[in-house]
Amino acid sequence: TTNPLFRCYVEARYTQTMAANNGLIRKAFVMSLNKGQVKEYTKRHNPIWPELEAVLKDHGVLNYSIFFLESTHQLFAYAEIENEEKWNSIARTDVCRKWWKHMGDIMPSNKDNSPVAEDLYEVFHIEK
Repeated sequence: TTNPLFRCYVEARYTQTMAANNGLIRKAFVMSLNKGQVKEYTKRHNPIWPELEAVLKDHGVLNYSIFFLESTHQLFAYAEIENEEKWNSIARTDVCRKWWKHMGDIMPSNKDNSPVAEDLYEVFHIEK
């Protein structure tokens, strides 16, 4: 469980982040790949389906990157989004659900086919 004081710090930091960035929200989360699947994962993302890219952009995703940590098979995802409501609504689109099903054989997935993911909390940020 998360320490309540840490949670309070994170929520305060989140509010400061939004104010400092004119409402822009930085999201980070971790997923993982099944062993030996990084090449296939990379192949499926290059290029990503045009209809999925359109859904992401239409739902306020301004910037989205995914990095792979070979030693743990983890994926670190970072996105800059306009707002949480638009971000969360991506999961309700047919294109997203089709994508999840397409990716389910190479990464741990939940019962609804969404990837198993854990949100990260920002503890430091600097920009010019």
